[in-house]
Amino acid sequence: MRTWYHKLSIEHVWALTVVVGIFVFVNTHPIRPHDFWWHMAAGREILESGSIPQVDTFSHTMAGTPYPSYQAFWLMEVAMFMIHRLGGPALTVFIQGLVITGAYAIVLWLGRRISGSWRAAAVGTLLAAALGLNDWNVRPQAVTFAIAALFLLAMYEYRRTRHRAWLAVLPLGMVVWVNSHGTFPLGLFLIGCWLADEAWEAVQAHGFAWKPLTRALSTPLLTLGICAAACAISPRGLGTFGYVSGMSGNPLIQNLVTEWAPPTFDTLGGQLFFGGLLLSAAALALSPRRPTPSQLLTFLFFGALGLRTSRGILWFGLTMAPVIAAHLRWTGDSLRRAEFLSFLSPVSGPRSSVAGPRRAMNAVLALLLLTGAVLSLPWFKGLWPLPPEKAGLISAETPVAATEFLLRERPPGPLFHAMSFGSYLIWAAPEYPTFVDGRIELFTEEVWLDYLRISAAASGWEERLERYGIQTLMLSSREQAGLVAAVRESGGWEEIHNDEASALFVAEK
Repeated sequence: MRTWYHKLSIEHVWALTVVVGIFVFVNTHPIRPHDFWWHMAAGREILESGSIPQVDTFSHTMAGTPYPSYQAFWLMEVAMFMIHRLGGPALTVFIQGLVITGAYAIVLWLGRRISGSWRAAAVGTLLAAALGLNDWNVRPQAVTFAIAALFLLAMYEYRRTRHRAWLAVLPLGMVVWVNSHGTFPLGLFLIGCWLADEAWEAVQAHGFAWKPLTRALSTPLLTLGICAAACAISPRGLGTFGYVSGMSGNPLIQNLVTEWAPPTFDTLGGQLFFGGLLLSAAALALSPRRPTPSQLLTFLFFGALGLRTSRGILWFGLTMAPVIAAHLRWTGDSLRRAEFLSFLSPVSGPRSSVAGPRRAMNAVLALLLLTGAVLSLPWFKGLWPLPPEKAGLISAETPVAATEFLLRERPPGPLFHAMSFGSYLIWAAPEYPTFVDGRIELFTEEVWLDYLRISAAASGWEERLERYGIQTLMLSSREQAGLVAAVRESGGWEEIHNDEASALFVAEK
């Protein structure tokens, strides 16, 4: 009788290494302040009021302004708040680790199903993880990665087995997706890729004969229509498509948010993306099998999305991972005699006398990896000798100490602060409405220009503060070092608190 011990191969260790690596990375990554906390505050307000907010109540510069984004995120905002209320930051990080790891584990499994090789699937998933790790902070979009992976798996399994139960994943997933994040149109595109494959296969087999073509396209077309209709099961109905279009074309977002800007070679993320783009193109070009229409569409669409905005880089990696795995395996098989890429294909042959010790070593490696995964859980984070930027469950850039001082000493408002502090202030100190925060599209261009000029200590910065009636400053020692120095030299402000992350000043009377 063959047990798991005897079945465990080095291929399985490859796959387990990738999955555990992702899990450990997310578990040891602290919650960053930019978006998480204001989403939590929105979830809290939704549960307390029993309705989704329609206007801004968190800032003093745009109070009362309509803000439709609450309707796009509400489901995950409620879920995030409930998770945090149940288990605090530790449970929040743990659930995030499960969701992110689950998404890439599904992609890994799909890559194995398509390619027949755990090694090729592990390589494809590792590339996807490298392209995605900059977008793994805790926020509503994380669940959409898992939904997209389920979409890919469900369509593949339906085409393989014709079991209609797989199709139920798509509209159900779309309902969750459309109420969690504005990237839901990507799900419709993935279904469109399936439609393209079905059309291509029907044309190849029967030409442009009407009946075979309509028979082949009926299921994907019906599924696409049902999923498009499922998008209406949201607070804005089908108007949510207009919201997404407005967000993607908002010049303030494009100009002020670095992750919405196109990638460049100046950043590690950009370098990884361009490398992944070239590797993907090479895998498709060198493969002995022609890429399918859906594979080509995935490469072209998500490659273009990644070139247009850094936010698209993760999606390129996630959707291309199974494609890369398949074509690397097929290319590796064709080039094994040249010993090029042969590591992607298991070598068959007679069992050797060292098979037993190798299996034992595989088991030891697997157990070590699983032990590392357990030790990486947020509740054990204090055991790890992590660098400062990874230490703690809440990142050091979050103004926790300054906010506690603010609430204890109660200096007068209104408050001016670093934009990165705004999200945490919304959550922890709602009695101090924000000047600006991570809801970029909410604030007008005039407010943003004033914020940038004040933060840069540009000429007239004090006069701009006076126009807003600012009485207290909470400044970032790292992001606004020039302004901190200017405030100290001005003589019009008293420094009342200072810590590693921030400095607090109050206007002299």
